[in-house]
Amino acid sequence: MDIRVDDLSSTATRSLLRLHLAGMHANSPAGQVFALDLSGLATPAVTVWSAWQGDDICGIGALKQLDSSSGEIKSMRTHPDYLRCGIASSLLEHIIGEARARGLRRLSLETGSGPAFEPALALYRRRGFVDGEAFSHYQRSQFNQFLHLQL
Repeated sequence: MDIRVDDLSSTATRSLLRLHLAGMHANSPAGQVFALDLSGLATPAVTVWSAWQGDDICGIGALKQLDSSSGEIKSMRTHPDYLRCGIASSLLEHIIGEARARGLRRLSLETGSGPAFEPALALYRRRGFVDGEAFSHYQRSQFNQFLHLQL
């Protein structure tokens, strides 16, 4: 598997991003989807990586730099053909490594509640993320959750 910075121009990346956004909207209440679309990911504060096996995209993940010491994990999605193959774990480790290389001291994420979000929550918690307070522009609701990892 090859993990590389993604410029969001490939059809495969855009297709996986559309799948990610559709899943977020299908499994979240109206007004509670904070996933970034293509234009939100294509900003200087966000770096997107994609994982590839040959010509196949296996997953995507992004790091949004919030300030000089903190970042947010965004757009983590494994392609359905590669579920339970370690793609998300590899992308998460890559993002954590990049955050450390940038000198960040904390990584955070916002996600939802319910069965669709349980596999991701289990991954983050296994890696040491802990439940915490809302951060950045987010406000707590009955649906969303906030996890943090001190680096």
